[in-house]
This record gives sequence, C-alpha cells and structure tokens, in this order.
Amino acid sequence: MCETHTATLFFVGDRVYKLKKPVDLGFLDYTTVAARRAACEREVALNHRFSPDVYVGVGEFRSPDTEAPEPLVVMRRMPEDRRLSHLVREGAVVDDVLRTVARHLAAWHSTAPRGPDVDEQGTRDALSARWEASFAQVRALAADVPGPEAERLVRRYLAGRRRLFDTRIEQGRVVDGHGDLLAEDIFCLDDGPRVLDCLEFDDRLRRLDGLDDAAFLAMDLERLGAPQDAAYFMTWYCEYSGDPAPSSLWHHYVAYRAFVRAKVSVIQARQGAPDAEAAARRLAAMALRHLRTSSVCLVLVGGLPGSGKSTLSGALADRLGVTLLSSDRIRKELAGIPAEQSAAAGYGEGLYTPEWTARTYAALLDRAAVLLSLGESVVLDATWSDAGQREAAVRMAERASADLVALHCRVPDDVSAARLSTRTPGASDAGPDIARAMAAREALWPEAVPVDTSGALESAVERALTAVRPWEIGQAPVFRRHHSEPGRECMDGRAAREYGGGDRGGARK
Repeated sequence: MCETHTATLFFVGDRVYKLKKPVDLGFLDYTTVAARRAACEREVALNHRFSPDVYVGVGEFRSPDTEAPEPLVVMRRMPEDRRLSHLVREGAVVDDVLRTVARHLAAWHSTAPRGPDVDEQGTRDALSARWEASFAQVRALAADVPGPEAERLVRRYLAGRRRLFDTRIEQGRVVDGHGDLLAEDIFCLDDGPRVLDCLEFDDRLRRLDGLDDAAFLAMDLERLGAPQDAAYFMTWYCEYSGDPAPSSLWHHYVAYRAFVRAKVSVIQARQGAPDAEAAARRLAAMALRHLRTSSVCLVLVGGLPGSGKSTLSGALADRLGVTLLSSDRIRKELAGIPAEQSAAAGYGEGLYTPEWTARTYAALLDRAAVLLSLGESVVLDATWSDAGQREAAVRMAERASADLVALHCRVPDDVSAARLSTRTPGASDAGPDIARAMAAREALWPEAVPVDTSGALESAVERALTAVRPWEIGQAPVFRRHHSEPGRECMDGRAAREYGGGDRGGARK
C-alpha cells in the first residue's frame, strides 16, 4: 500500500487498486462518490491513450456499511525495477526506451485533440500567467528561489516572443497531451515502454505545446543526473514530430518545468519533508541555467576587411548553433547577383555607395528582427564601422527584448594586408585599397569587446564565447541538441544557418 495526496493505492498480486481520497484541495474536489467515480472514469479514459493494456478499467469496493459502492481504478501491476527512473539512477543505457517514448509521444501529439480551448492554453500570455502565479506562490512562502534574475529572464524572453507562440499555435503545436511525463511513471518492459499517470484532474494543465510536454521528461532526466539522455530524448521527439522549434524554446520550457518542481519542493520543505529544501535549490538552479541559455541574443561581429570577422562569425554561429546573416551576401542578393560573383568597385561606388550600404544594413536588421521574434539568436557579420548603424542595431535588439553583444575583430595591419592579398574570391569584394579607406573613416566602437583574430581561430572563438555567454565560465553547460545517428555525436543547439548566400563550413542555408 502507498499513498499520494489524492489517492491510496493497494498492490495485490498482479493488480493495483487506486482509491481516490475524499478530499477538497481547491484545484480538485473528490468529496462525493459521484465525483470520485467521474475522476476514476476520466483517469482510465485518458490513460488508455498511452497504455491501454495497463489500465484495466473502473471497479468498485462494496461493503455492508456503506450506502454506495466505492469506485476505484484497476491497473495491471508494473515491475518496480523496470521504472525508467530506477534504470537511469543505476546508469543503465536507456536509448531505445527514450527513442520509443519520443516516437509514441510524437505520434499521439500528431492526432491529439486540438481547438480554440486547447490553443488558449498555449498562448504566450497563458504561459506568462502560469509563471507569475508560481513566482507569487514561492514568494509567499518566503523562498528566494531562484530569485530576481529568473523573473527578469522569464519576462524578457516572453516580452519579445509573441510571434513565436502565435506561430506555434498556427502550426498546430498546442495539443491535449500527457501533462505529467515523469521518469518514475514510465516502465521499460521487454515488449516496449508503458507510460502511466496522465494528468487528469485539470484539462487546462494537459493542454500545452507538445514541446512543453516533452520538456517535462527532459527536465526529470536531467534532475536524475542524465542531461545527455535529456538532450537525446528532446532531439528524437523533434525529429519524430517534425518540430523545427528553436532551442531557446526547449530551454524555456525545461526551465518552467524545473521551477514548478522546485515550487513543489518548497511546499514540501515547509511541511517538514527531509531534503526537500536542498532539492528545491537544485531545481531552482537548473531552472536558472536553462533560462540563461534560452536568452535570445543578437551578436554583432564587426571589423575591417581582412580582420577575420567572417571566419569568426561562421565559427561562432556553429558553436552557438544559431543563425548567421552576412551583409556581403545580403548586399548581392538585393542586387540580384550570386554571392560569389565579383562586384568590385572603388570606395563608395557601385554596390558600395552610402545608399546601397544603408539598404543592406536595413535588410540585415529586418531579417534579424524576424528571427529574434521567433526565438532564434542571430550572428550578424558586417563591418559595423558606422556608429549610426550600430545604434540602429541596439534599438532593434531592445524592441525584440534580445540581449546584444558586440565583438570587434582586430589584427595588425600587416596581417590584414597579407590576408587580403592572398584570399580567394568570395562574397566580399574589399581589397587593400578599400580597407585603407575604411580604416581612415572607421568610428570608435568602445562598447564592443575586442577580439584578436591574428592567432588560432579557436582562441578567438573562446574569447567571443566568453563575451556572449559569461555565465557558462567554470560551469557545466546545460544540455544541447544532439544528432541521433549511431555514435551520438554532439552538436550545440540548432545547426547554424547562413542566410543570403551559400553555405559556410558546417552551416546550412
């Protein structure tokens, strides 16, 4: 026999009998037999969607001392040592199980109920309301977890991402899902996993973005000390569901699930549960890590021709797993010519007049603004030698509620001259004469972090990463998206994409 706050379970032979307690907890009321029977019937019906051979049906206890029989859920008993949570703690390889759960969850989401009532719970404002309610509950308990920084990061992310959440609804990504996907409720049997205990007491809490549903299990796997398993599960879910969600949304949902679990631990700590306070702080720290990683960022990588800015931009975008936009390529796209075709002209002439340059930077920022609103961080590769263009980027980032980091690539004059005289034709048309003319007119850029690109590329990338993600210094990074091919090679975040021209290295267009 064991108890939860809403039920008592009896384990008898190969069966489990689950009685609803006659309690009124505000968010549910089981004080009447009719209400308990309805709850039992609802639980069986909902869980039949995931494990029909486990939920046998609704039975009842009869006694001469009661007027009405007591309803109960009858279940097939699962082996305790096959719980996913137990296997993860033991260090077992659970790839096949997680892949199968991801496939089944994606399959259910593809046919799950949808509609206006479901969509309502997937809006940005609905998620914001749930965050704010949790913040208020934790503050009321005088618990400083995870603190003001988390609240600021949540509000900043949501403020600029209305377009992302609207797009998710338009794509049909908000569904009636599982709602409570925990490793302890998944049993790894020889003929496949069984997923139990779908959330049944409040339909609104089960109506959510499919990615949020999957993030619940990812959070739980990370809590159990298996962040790589969490990453693989999320990768497989997105592959099976065909979900192109930005990694920022992954991390935001994982953070939300970690914070809700932290809130429950805070409540348990106030009730005297041992180790609950320590668990609350670990979960709050997890939430904060993912909130930091979910921050949407605009990275300006500038410098004179030959400074290595394009090389650094490509390498940095690959390492961060974000989108790369190149002014050189966009300029030629606007002119209707291939990126690799030469458009060389004198300083301030041809495609490089002030008017063409203004048009190029406006297009660069317009495209970046759309991507930021969709939760995608962006690296912008341009000279950024004009203070007015940099100010426009700052204003756009603020409108998008995105962080902005500026990197200024620098090398000795003889290094840039040698690079310009030997480099192969490409998107950039600048030669030594253009570089000297630009250097004479380059405005100071005190806000930018200087990056010496005259040495090894990896050193410059590490310097840039330190500026972009300073919180990761000395800490183990949170999980990233992974390939699912044999070998399970790791790739940070989304594969970087380059717009306005051909591929760069491992990036994709």
